[in-house]
Amino acid sequence: MVTAVLRQVALQHPENDYTLLSKKRMGALLVDCPTNVHFVAYGETIDWTLYDTVIDAHSVWRSIGIDLQALLHGKRVKKLHKPRLRRWLLTQGKHVTVASMLELYARLFSLSTLNSQLSTINSKSGIGIAPFAAHKGKTYPHSQVEKVLLSLSQKTKETVYLFGFGDEEKQICEDWERKYPNVVSLVGKHSLAEELEIMRGLRVMFTMDSGNMHLASLVGTRVVSIWGATQPKMGFLGYGQSKDDCITLNLPCSPCSAYGKKPCKFGDYRCLHIAPQDIADHLSK
Repeated sequence: MVTAVLRQVALQHPENDYTLLSKKRMGALLVDCPTNVHFVAYGETIDWTLYDTVIDAHSVWRSIGIDLQALLHGKRVKKLHKPRLRRWLLTQGKHVTVASMLELYARLFSLSTLNSQLSTINSKSGIGIAPFAAHKGKTYPHSQVEKVLLSLSQKTKETVYLFGFGDEEKQICEDWERKYPNVVSLVGKHSLAEELEIMRGLRVMFTMDSGNMHLASLVGTRVVSIWGATQPKMGFLGYGQSKDDCITLNLPCSPCSAYGKKPCKFGDYRCLHIAPQDIADHLSK
């Protein structure tokens, strides 16, 4: 989400140079960025003579350490102020509004206008499915994902590409690849940069409230997303995405968690009891 905003900031201010500091793997996220955007991997030596301002877009202990270094070198520091209290009030059933993270990043970077239009490429084809998330409260059950795959294999001739990371996710996706003729698992086969290019060419992605939603958004691909314990109104909807493509049951008990970590108080994660056919139908639109 930061990268999408940074890209626009750099285009609006070509007189400035911008350097993103993040984990080494994240350098691949600087897609379609102008030449005044650079990257430094976290852990590398920082040449403080190159910078006059540090923008802390994360505000966690790791980034606070960078802030302190910047201040000791006489640099200005701007910090993101997260709406933690408002998000907590939402989980308590209070009717409050929370600014989207994209809006907060735009303010942090002093971006005058945030353009959030997705790509208009007409040659896109294929469906991407990223059925995993960091926490159970955000993960549509795998047995239900398989029903979505079954429906798509019967209704469409489009190839369905599966995205994931790690050995367990690889095994699940390869099992589905063997069972359904139009399903291809990409897990463990490509770099992040290569996966982004594959996402760029897809007609639509189906994801959880997860990193893959934001990766697909970054390359201008429409995303149909599932929301359970979390909700779009918490501020984490992907760049350029429509709330019409957010599938949620809107239960009185949700959102119950800002990040989906909190166990379901009923034990059944009823917020994720969404009919697979509804998802398959939405992906066919």
